[in-house]
Amino acid sequence: MSQTPARRVVYPGTFDPVTLGHEDLARRAAGLFDEVVVAVAAETQKHPIFPLEERVALAEATLGHIPGVRIRPFHGLLIHLLAEEKVSTILRGLRAISDFEHEFQLASIHHRMDAGIETLFLMTSDSYTFLSASLVREISRLGGDVGAFVQPAVAEALRRRYHGVSGPPCP
Repeated sequence: MSQTPARRVVYPGTFDPVTLGHEDLARRAAGLFDEVVVAVAAETQKHPIFPLEERVALAEATLGHIPGVRIRPFHGLLIHLLAEEKVSTILRGLRAISDFEHEFQLASIHHRMDAGIETLFLMTSDSYTFLSASLVREISRLGGDVGAFVQPAVAEALRRRYHGVSGPPCP
């Protein structure tokens, strides 16, 4: 009896920082795939506030407990990571229609570079449609409580980054 190949997907991003919206997508994708490779991008035009190693560590701390989820950093083009991982499906989250144009462009260029690559769009759960890492960074930078948007380890890392202080995790 032959075995079916494992269904695997790569969920790429900067994860700067990883939010509850990212966690929601990773958890839901883990229910659809045998393995979800959360790929934390080293090169990005977004100028992350956390270095790659810390973004990977925070992703491990917040997503690593989800069965079937594996976190790894990557450098260079996403299609090279897909080839290395022997994965042909990319997972991308959509919060609103405004996300679609950019994500569609990325999906099209990946498919153009390698016709075997498919992109799966997964809608964010209703409770996270407003949530973005950039908003979380801004709230934290201005001294706001981000505990409703990120796990305590991430809230603590943001507090240290922006305010140079540690404290109890946000409620």
